[in-house]
Amino acid sequence: MSRYSMIIQWSDEDRLFLVTIPEFADLVVMPCTHGKTREEAIHNGEEVIEMYLEACLAEGESIPEPRTLQIA
Repeated sequence: MSRYSMIIQWSDEDRLFLVTIPEFADLVVMPCTHGKTREEAIHNGEEVIEMYLEACLAEGESIPEPRTLQIA
């Protein structure tokens, strides 16, 4: 599993869990995927992260570093 962040939020309008991946927010429109359940949203988010990483490598672009939580 990757160390990239995922923000999962419920959308009343869409009736779906929407997924935002902060590390890729400058590269693509967010939210980037969704799911009918939280588990489906997480699964879809992990697939999108993998696709973004593969695309960056294929295009010779730099890969964003995963953000980590710093606890003081």
